[in-house]
Amino acid sequence: MTDQMYRVALASRPSGAPTTENFRYEPVPMPEPAEGEVLVRVHYMSLDPYMRGRMDDAKSYAAPVPIGGTMEAGAVGEVIASNSPAFKPGDFAFGMFGWATHGCLPAKMLRKIDPDQAPITTSLGVLGMPGFTGWQGLMEYGRPKAGETLVVAAATGPVGSMVGQVARLMGLRTVGIAGGADKCRMATETFGFDDCLDHRAYATAKDLRAALSDACPDGIDIYFENVGGKVLEAVIPLMNNFGRIPICGMIAWYDAGGLGAGAAAEGLSAPALWRNILVKFLSVNGFIISNHWNRFPTFLNEIAPKVASGEIKYVEDVAEGLENAPATFMSMLKGGNHGKQIVKVI
Repeated sequence: MTDQMYRVALASRPSGAPTTENFRYEPVPMPEPAEGEVLVRVHYMSLDPYMRGRMDDAKSYAAPVPIGGTMEAGAVGEVIASNSPAFKPGDFAFGMFGWATHGCLPAKMLRKIDPDQAPITTSLGVLGMPGFTGWQGLMEYGRPKAGETLVVAAATGPVGSMVGQVARLMGLRTVGIAGGADKCRMATETFGFDDCLDHRAYATAKDLRAALSDACPDGIDIYFENVGGKVLEAVIPLMNNFGRIPICGMIAWYDAGGLGAGAAAEGLSAPALWRNILVKFLSVNGFIISNHWNRFPTFLNEIAPKVASGEIKYVEDVAEGLENAPATFMSMLKGGNHGKQIVKVI
């Protein structure tokens, strides 16, 4: 084992969209596990939209990454040293190791991964935090019922594709929104959405709303919110009475700062939004998945067999090399990924 590892640190806070100057790829000393700790050589790490928020020094549900700190990420890899009876060398573990080639954490903060049950990459996507986010948000706050209509943006990502597939299996009409014709084909042909609209094909929210109206002739009962921006503006007037909107993310506004400033510039009027919530009796629930980990075993018990059988499908977009993580991340924020974005570290 070498005495050095590599990581990607936050070099500076972005102003608007992140740039390469905001990241620093560097060697650092290899950690040694203390009592109860485990050292892992990372094989794969996850890239997720929430990481953009961690780059800002804005009040949020979690502390920002400090300048000079390792960028945050969930990752999976092989145990190479352990001072805990819960893990032995050769085991595989998931943990928040960050953008790094190695990670050292207390065993109680890790989840053992069985590579014989599913590929270890699934712990980062369909059977990890993103898949769980989609399932939990839909089931608790979407409250789906057979015969209803669901709309979800970022439909081919790991959250949106889980939402759409679970809803379809429950008998709902599922309409996805994605960026590009290829992603829309993936939504319908791979993930089984009834329809999918390419938001890039519509210049305005009004144009997108007209297309959504045709795709949702009975209105929209559930809108699973991943995006904000033009999509939200298009959806709100089409919501049915007593509709539900689980709010998972708002990637369209992430580069505008912690509070999503810039919404007004996209034509989304707060009074109009509030009025729709009032007069249509809408239920709008923001949620952070870290508050729901007690439900994770239930999610795995329900969804893992469906993934194994192929009833629920997943797509992974794997980039090579930790040093390429910043460029891959910036591309993902602009919709450059196809499926769950992962970085192969070794």
